[in-house]
Amino acid sequence: MSAVPQAAPAAGRRIRVVVVDDSALIRKVLKQLLETAPDIEVVGVASDPIVAREVIRETEPDVITLDVEMPRMDGLEFLSRLMRLKPTPVVMVSSLTARGSEVTLKALELGAVDFVAKPKFDIQNGMQESAREIVEKVRVAAKARVARAKPMEVGPANSADVVLPVSLSRVAATEKLIIVGASTGGTEAIKAFLTRMPADCPGILIAQHMPEAFTKSFAQRLDSQCRITVTEAQGGERILPGHAYIAPGHSHLLVMRSGANFVTDLSQAPPVNRHRPSVDVLFRSAANVVGRNAIGVILTGMGKDGAAGMLEMKQAGAHTFAQDEASCVVFGMPREAIALGSVDEVVPLDDMAARVLGRLGADRAIRV
Repeated sequence: MSAVPQAAPAAGRRIRVVVVDDSALIRKVLKQLLETAPDIEVVGVASDPIVAREVIRETEPDVITLDVEMPRMDGLEFLSRLMRLKPTPVVMVSSLTARGSEVTLKALELGAVDFVAKPKFDIQNGMQESAREIVEKVRVAAKARVARAKPMEVGPANSADVVLPVSLSRVAATEKLIIVGASTGGTEAIKAFLTRMPADCPGILIAQHMPEAFTKSFAQRLDSQCRITVTEAQGGERILPGHAYIAPGHSHLLVMRSGANFVTDLSQAPPVNRHRPSVDVLFRSAANVVGRNAIGVILTGMGKDGAAGMLEMKQAGAHTFAQDEASCVVFGMPREAIALGSVDEVVPLDDMAARVLGRLGADRAIRV
């Protein structure tokens, strides 16, 4: 029997949540936090995946919060079975450790929508401080499309002006760069895009909303799956063809010029659109120094980060792409960019790499 995607809860109905965690304290705290929201009800809790199967069958939740590491059956095995048999939006609860980040990335690969970082110390107060984030991620997950796949958002709504001004002083160049932004669902969308890239593609810079404990593991995982080299950006490195640079979770990523070369730069300026790294910051930096030699790509994600920056890229002569609604986990950032007039082409995720490469070939032919 083929799996049927979970439908979003009907308008006006509360979001039904099941909490699965082997820690009685985490179960209690998550239940209390979620039920502070008037539109959410916790309809069941379970201490391990075996118990969870019955609770889920009886309660038909809209969203499940799932601990990564549990007895009797680990969270990944349970998630894999769930997505195969009864796709349901899942928010993983993960520790901020090297192993935790690896397991969480695997969970996003298997189909989790997003994750919440479990505090290392003082769990009760730490979870309380993350209450708004947890509630928001459950709300987003309830609307997400899941049919066997996919994954995030967060701080003040500054504009990119707090990091760098708009600049029209571009130096003539022929080197192309591909500039990518994503949020919720982006880990799998970025993988789908990069694994289709040839080893000699232009340099790629990526801003994905993700905590700093996870970006290095994310880059390493992609590097093992792609023909190109994928690294976490260090700042100051020359941007090379056949390489992709992931923004570290603690800094904005920018593209700058050093003589005739493009180089990466990192900034710990305040968050923009509540994020650091911010897609708007990366896109503005590309508009400032790369101009028409840039290709902009905005992928699945919650919120509006990247919409204004992509418009600046387009106005600077870049060609811009947005992921289409049908293939997005959350059609937020692409929708905002389209509505603002920032996008030249709206493309399904599976076709994105080919369309970007096709555009690069067309630009090359025009110059010749």
